[in-house]
Amino acid sequence: MYRFLLTPRWWGINVFVLLAIPFCVFMGSWQLSRFEARVDDQRTAEAQADSARTETPRPLAEMLPVDKATYGKRVTASGRYGEQLLVPDRELDGRQGFYVLTLLRTDGGRTLPVVRGWLPGTADAAKAPAPPAGEVSVTGALQASETPGDNGVSAQGGLPPGQTGAISTASLVNLVDDDLYDAWVTLGTADAGMTAVPASAPSGTGLDLKAFQNLGYTGEWFVFAGFVVFMWFRLLRREVEFARDAELGITEPDVPTSPETASPEVGSSPTAQAEAEIEAEAETPAAPEPAQDADVEASTPVR
Repeated sequence: MYRFLLTPRWWGINVFVLLAIPFCVFMGSWQLSRFEARVDDQRTAEAQADSARTETPRPLAEMLPVDKATYGKRVTASGRYGEQLLVPDRELDGRQGFYVLTLLRTDGGRTLPVVRGWLPGTADAAKAPAPPAGEVSVTGALQASETPGDNGVSAQGGLPPGQTGAISTASLVNLVDDDLYDAWVTLGTADAGMTAVPASAPSGTGLDLKAFQNLGYTGEWFVFAGFVVFMWFRLLRREVEFARDAELGITEPDVPTSPETASPEVGSSPTAQAEAEIEAEAETPAAPEPAQDADVEASTPVR
């Protein structure tokens, strides 16, 4: 009854199933591992944020370049404040506002972007307090350059002069001529009249939308694997039922017939039968007619 499993058609089906199931399971497991890695990153970032509040700040130069190990760590830098910019469309505690970003020209000659605080409402240079004059020393959480369109960072262009959509070297280099650090700092204690901006988690980590997309893809791949198994059993059951019905004589297996031995189908239309008879008569050679005139002439007496 199961001889059909040895046919080329079922060989192909079985090979496909044997390859598809492990592939779906592997992809589902990989997506699950990606989700678990993001969960671990979230826990690590929270632990770093808690420890950073009690750790002694370290010089900026010792913590560069920014990576997962140094992200959010407290650093110190000294210099003089220079040009001030605004970063619009930034949300804090459920309210819309803007960051006040001031460039700190450090003693080493390079410039460090410093977020001095957040203000509610529409970005307006008149609302932002002027930076302190003279030599200053700042302490804050180290952050990596932002990516427009990622983690709520605006990718809007065409902003008014004195504004930038993202705090990144790629964006700021078009606005100022300074030699910029590929990092920025948010002050732990904001300047007067502003609210301190908390440090954010590194890009690509934490329980964000992408993390839950990985979890959703995990479920999809496992569902695909189950669907392949379900369809294989369904096809197998249908073939077994067909073979059993053929053995009981309920259904007859398809027997190929040649055109010469094929008989006219029962129930064919009269028009089709008439056309077949006409074609048959046309193919039959006609018998020669007797020479009647010659016989009549031969039997007529001559007077």
